Amino acid sequence: MEMIFLGTGAGVPSKKRNVSAIAVTLLQELNSIWLFDCGESTQHQILRTSIKPRKINKIFITHMHGDHVFGLPGFLSSRSFQGGEDELTIYGPAGIKEYVETSLKLSSTHLAYPLTIVEVSEGKLYEDKMFIVFAKKLEHGIPTYGFRIEEKEKPGELLVEKLKASGIMPGPVYKQIKENNAVRLEDGRVINRSDYIGASKKGRILSILGDTRSPGQFKNFVNKSDVLVHEATFGHDKRDLAHNYFHSTTTEAAGLAKESQVSKLILTHISSRYQYEDNASLLNEAKAIFINTELAHDFFHFTI
Repeated sequence: MEMIFLGTGAGVPSKKRNVSAIAVTLLQELNSIWLFDCGESTQHQILRTSIKPRKINKIFITHMHGDHVFGLPGFLSSRSFQGGEDELTIYGPAGIKEYVETSLKLSSTHLAYPLTIVEVSEGKLYEDKMFIVFAKKLEHGIPTYGFRIEEKEKPGELLVEKLKASGIMPGPVYKQIKENNAVRLEDGRVINRSDYIGASKKGRILSILGDTRSPGQFKNFVNKSDVLVHEATFGHDKRDLAHNYFHSTTTEAAGLAKESQVSKLILTHISSRYQYEDNASLLNEAKAIFINTELAHDFFHFTI
């Protein structure tokens, strides 16, 4: 699981930061890529990566502000010309269905693949054999959501040395033991999988929150995430401005990470008022509270 930050700016694009979009690559797990928000020019940013648009089969939209959705109609259209034939599902707040369908209709855009649009409410949003996605309503000027992606527990490794010590040599039987609760061997013995497999591996947890103020109220939702991606539109000295505009500061995001016992905090959605030379100061404000913090930039990669 890898995150690629395609846009890390807030409100309007700047020379250094495009507006919001994060790709979560699940190629090894599901042979697919999930996109979180799709601000203006997201498809241009994708051209500068190894991402294949046809592999993107789920798009999660946090809210309907333009810096999070204006790139969506263009991406959907271009995907048809880039080998996209598999179904794509969009998850987003109320209004996302009308926005997408109206954009496609008025531009006479015909997609070469099935499109499903799901309007979000709180709770479990999606589940497959490997992942569960939950949604949580945040505190912003319009309906906005955060997403928690939980990887399901993975079976432990086969205890090969123990099998050998029991006289069971490598071969097709190993696969049978791993996939079945009990296996009868040629010599008549019945082997229980639970006796020859290690402890299950805890799945990874990724939480991505949309724009919000007062982030402390969401600590149960992001609790013990391996990675928390959080907006930091403003530095600490602009906390009143952040509150008035329903946004968070670097220190508020760091406080949430600390209180929620997350392993890693990645800050994004940085106001265009901040230049490249301000990055160190913004990062240090957060690290003073939560040391394991990164400040994302466009095309920043992070592997979970």
